[in-house]
Amino acid sequence: MSIHYPPSLRHRRFTLLWAGQMISFAGSQMQLWALFWHIRTLSSNPIAVSGIGAARLVPILFFSLLGGLAADTHDRRRILFFTQSTMTLVAVALAFLTERGVIQLWHIYLLTAIQAVAVSYDTPARQALVPNLVPVKDLPSAFSMNSIASNVGAVVGPALSGLVIAYLGQAFAYWINAASFLAVLFALVLIGPVPQQLRAAPVRTSGIDFKAIGEGIQFILSSPIILATMILDFFATFFSSANTLLPYVTRDILHVDAVAYGWLSAAQSIGAIAAALVISQRDRIHHQGRILLIAVTVFGLATIGFGLSRVYALTMLALILAGAGDSVSTIIRNTIRQLQTPDYIRGRMTSINQIFFMGGPQLGEVESGLAAELFTTGPAIVIGGVGCLIAVGAIALIYPQMRSYSGDEPVLAGAAPASRSSQPASLSHSPSKPSSSD
Repeated sequence: MSIHYPPSLRHRRFTLLWAGQMISFAGSQMQLWALFWHIRTLSSNPIAVSGIGAARLVPILFFSLLGGLAADTHDRRRILFFTQSTMTLVAVALAFLTERGVIQLWHIYLLTAIQAVAVSYDTPARQALVPNLVPVKDLPSAFSMNSIASNVGAVVGPALSGLVIAYLGQAFAYWINAASFLAVLFALVLIGPVPQQLRAAPVRTSGIDFKAIGEGIQFILSSPIILATMILDFFATFFSSANTLLPYVTRDILHVDAVAYGWLSAAQSIGAIAAALVISQRDRIHHQGRILLIAVTVFGLATIGFGLSRVYALTMLALILAGAGDSVSTIIRNTIRQLQTPDYIRGRMTSINQIFFMGGPQLGEVESGLAAELFTTGPAIVIGGVGCLIAVGAIALIYPQMRSYSGDEPVLAGAAPASRSSQPASLSHSPSKPSSSD
């Protein structure tokens, strides 16, 4: 297969956002894995990691639907300015408290919760912005490149986190992450205004538009293929979310140091990048439903291998395979959802999906911490992998549409309701043909 320039990178504004995100993802991943290591340093009990899952889950449940509504009724680019700035301040607070030597577990949980509120608004706006930057035909390439950006960051960030913690200290990981957010903020300045189809704002000055939120929920319920991807995502990540246990695997099972931990933290992303690079070269992907089910099966099997391994190299291999399966799954899921959703409701669709794809891992982190306390770390991870495989089989049986979905099916959603454009009429565009960004 010959390698060619990814179609999505021919669009200037998408390329700017993509490059900024890749730098920011590296910083965010450095901070994430540094936090896990920090928690293990502050507490030897695996249940301590459950607090991170709970701290992220509660804000997501409360604010995700509001974040999706905001992405459909307000300028998505401006939302990103606010959320990225908030996450910068969280990183600064973590660095300051750590440097002063006064940080405690409750500080980490509280700041994680604040960041989760920002993420609840950031993710719907950022994902819904992509179809406004590239045409429909380049969406699979765009989501593949986003996957590559996040996973390059997830290789560089964790690998550097181990080195930074070992040689510079814990606080530096947080300072570096704070600086990395500037890349996205700078990209947003260079991008300039982005046309989007906005849902007409309700005629009121206060309160929550529950009708608009209900419209998003009804859309999901009337689209079985989208609902199936969300349910599959939730249960697969609920059962197989064992990332927070990696510091315990590193110290208590493999008996290796922080630098080795950094490379193990990056292993899933190494596999994810390899898979995403292959998919980014494809103009079209057929049999998407079947590929999705296979990818999640690989993810579950690799998780079982991770739980059983007692050798560093085998643990690394299992995590690489898990990352490859998860990457393919993520790309296919995002492509299905964005292609099957009109622009005026993409933010709300993404926010509902956020409850599934972020709620699953956060609940999974709570579950994995509790299971590790009850059964020890290795068996807890294996049980999760088995649960993931059961979830794949159940979804394949309950939603036969998933097995037959190819990717060429017409959009299921109807026409958009009355809307207003964020730009003059001459710049507005159909939800089926997002404006290019060249």
